[in-house]
Amino acid sequence: MIETYRGAVYPWHCDHMGHMNVMWYVGKFDEATWNLFNAIGITPSLLRSQRRGMAAVQQNISYRRELNAGDVVAVRSAVLEVREKVVRFVHEMRNAESGEIAAICELTGVHIDTAQRKSTPFALEIAERARGLLTTYDPNNPA
Repeated sequence: MIETYRGAVYPWHCDHMGHMNVMWYVGKFDEATWNLFNAIGITPSLLRSQRRGMAAVQQNISYRRELNAGDVVAVRSAVLEVREKVVRFVHEMRNAESGEIAAICELTGVHIDTAQRKSTPFALEIAERARGLLTTYDPNNPA
């Protein structure tokens, strides 16, 4: 797994229960996603110049531990599956101080042609880079 996000929980991220609200978990996982995509070659400049995009088609989040204002979080990510037009990946969010897993997010994304508004194959070099980050991941027994 590679680190794809590091940040802090701010007071405005917290809800009436005093812990980070679910919308912020999703936001931090989204930032991690774009850093993972960048690492495999799906860069902002590539997306703009080649009229490409990524569409999330499934997202599952498992919440394990609360995060509170002031906590530092780190997200590590890995690729679970690469198909012609689809990538499935996982993010693991930890409390950077305690090392405890706060949440795990598994996503499936589809590569799209934004002009034609339909799925399109990944370039060979992107698929190869993504396969270089392939791993198995057991959420019940994380590393």
